[in-house]
Amino acid sequence: MFLSLRAEVESALETALSTLDYPTDDLGIEEPPEDVDSVLASSVAFRLAGEAGAPPPQVAAELAEEIDIDELTYVEAIETQGPYLNFLPSEAYLESTLESATAADYGALEDRGESVVVEHTSANPTGPVHVGRARNPIIGDAVANLLEYAGYDVDRHYYVNDAGRQMAVFTWAYETFDESDLESEPERDRPEYDLVRYYRKGNAFLENGSEDEVADAEAEIESIMQGLEEGDDEAYERVSEVVDQVLGGMTECLARLPAEFDEFVKETRFMRNGDTDELVARLKELDEAVYENEAWQLELDEYGIDKNLVFLRADGTSLYPTRDLAHHEWKFDNYDRAVTVLGEDHKLQARQLRTTLELLGNDTDPLRQVLYSYVNLPEGKMSTRRGTGVDLDDLLDEAVDRAREEVEERLDDRIRDDDLDDEDVERIAHQVGIGAVRYDIVSKQPAKAITFEWEQALDFEAQSAPYVQYVHARCCGILEEAGLDPETALADQDLDLESAADADLLETPAERELLETIARFPAVVEEAADDLEPHQVATYTREFADRFNAFYRECPVLAEDVDPEVREARLALVAASRHAVANALSILGVEAPRSM
Repeated sequence: MFLSLRAEVESALETALSTLDYPTDDLGIEEPPEDVDSVLASSVAFRLAGEAGAPPPQVAAELAEEIDIDELTYVEAIETQGPYLNFLPSEAYLESTLESATAADYGALEDRGESVVVEHTSANPTGPVHVGRARNPIIGDAVANLLEYAGYDVDRHYYVNDAGRQMAVFTWAYETFDESDLESEPERDRPEYDLVRYYRKGNAFLENGSEDEVADAEAEIESIMQGLEEGDDEAYERVSEVVDQVLGGMTECLARLPAEFDEFVKETRFMRNGDTDELVARLKELDEAVYENEAWQLELDEYGIDKNLVFLRADGTSLYPTRDLAHHEWKFDNYDRAVTVLGEDHKLQARQLRTTLELLGNDTDPLRQVLYSYVNLPEGKMSTRRGTGVDLDDLLDEAVDRAREEVEERLDDRIRDDDLDDEDVERIAHQVGIGAVRYDIVSKQPAKAITFEWEQALDFEAQSAPYVQYVHARCCGILEEAGLDPETALADQDLDLESAADADLLETPAERELLETIARFPAVVEEAADDLEPHQVATYTREFADRFNAFYRECPVLAEDVDPEVREARLALVAASRHAVANALSILGVEAPRSM
């Protein structure tokens, strides 16, 4: 309903401004501070004061007088506060919110009829996923969920680097060394943990082997790269044997988050179908193209980029950026919009890519790039090449173990009488533990570097995932005690929704504030999707949890002395709360437990 109210306010302001011969290009609409009773405010009087030749409070009063409240549905009154216009919600606004929020898909926006490809993670398939890179799949998956909830048709892609030197080295090492040549056992029984040992062995050999042996190895590595460039089936199959095994294991790890993909797009696709060759020919024709230092390059300093983009080696092999250019042109041909989630160390490449795409004649407006800083553990930064880093699997295992301990410690203090068996405890431990990791990472602005702290992530009392998840579990407990199914819409249960959704019965400030917070959820989805910032949804869940807990403390729902009509209205409010918090957590990729 917030979106409907905002549209109504915008229309009313535009009409009033036009009638008074004021410009309508900037309405100054904003959300007021918490201590103001209105749902929306406008600071437009500040902008108009000079043109009106009057102080802002006088202009605000003039505008308020011009708007006919009787023509508005969701606004009950307009109050001026100095230069501000404050718009107060009507009972119709609150009742419509209460009724619509009891639907299971509350917060989902209408279909926009636009397709979006979200590319994220795309880690080189050289071994296990490391903690330092964990922010990419977590942010990427949340961005995809958010866009889908905002009405876009979303495809989730993992771009597989299966053509670079790393994969040629990996393939050569896998074919060259035996199990007996390796120095350690795999850390886990999964392909990426097994095969990464060959990759490490290969790199160590290239650094420390004899000159002749290394020369022979380099010749074989070069032949693999040339074979891929020429579209040789044998070279492709050799590399794919390694890539597909490692990628399969990596996706098992990512599924634990969960982060899943609609398609794995291999960069060799654009070599084998001729797109890369065609693109290289076009790049050579650009005025910015030069051949120097035994490579074809683009000089981009005219566009504020000091480093040249190298797109073809002297031996005729392309580079990752070359193939990624072909990849992005393919995206433009197949989708209305493209979003890529990248680490901050790819900032330069992101600028080079966009500039080069424009030089090639592409409209890059549909391309959005989300850049993020890496995740550190308190011990410091982590390496991914020599096997000295912390794997994402390790972090998730630790999260579940710590959550299990926390849940078991709290069993005796639970108010609900639903006995939890060992299977329930294990389920909740996974929901809380992995949810804590995801929430702690996605709740921060992507550009800010973060250090993951266990005590903060798993704090049931602070504004963390368990704090928000507990609100959902509490909603479910209330509804179940009332004989209602939390996951079924109230309209389909034994409750008169029309009479229950009577906002007049919700009179206390705690009830009103909770209902107004629920009403804002669709607008939060819209704004966060427009900005590609899922952390806005996380911020909303913390505010929501505070509002619900205040309601829970002050407004008993099932107590014997509660009026039956008020009881039903409060049950409707609890059901609306459950849908709002469950759907917000779903966008973030965090599970919403029914019991905790």
